[in-house]
Amino acid sequence: MTFKLREGVFTAETDYGIALLDEDRDQYWTLNPTAALALRTLLDGGTEADAARKLSEEYAVDIGTAHRDVRELVGQLHSAGLDEGERGRSAHDRWPHGRARRAGRKRR
Repeated sequence: MTFKLREGVFTAETDYGIALLDEDRDQYWTLNPTAALALRTLLDGGTEADAARKLSEEYAVDIGTAHRDVRELVGQLHSAGLDEGERGRSAHDRWPHGRARRAGRKRR
C-alpha cells in the first residue's frame, strides 16, 4: 500500500531533514535526516521494505533495526493523523496519544 500524507499536510525540505506542516491544525513536526530519507522513499511510492533498505545502505544500520525504525515512523505519522488513513478521526482521537514528536506550533 502506498503511503500518502493527508490533504492539508505539506513537506518542506530543511537543512536538517524535512518539516511536516499541518495547515489544518497549525502544527509542524521536524524529521531528522534518517526519517526524512524513509519518508521520501515512501512518498515516492516505495514500500516500508524499500525505505528500510535505503536506510541500511545509506547509514550502515542493520536491516532489522531499519525495518523497526521505518515501522515506528509510519506508526507515529499515523498516530499524529498526518497520513490519509486518519481522515475520519478527530484531533482528540489522534493527539497526544501517538508517539510522534511535535516540534512546535506556528505562531499567529
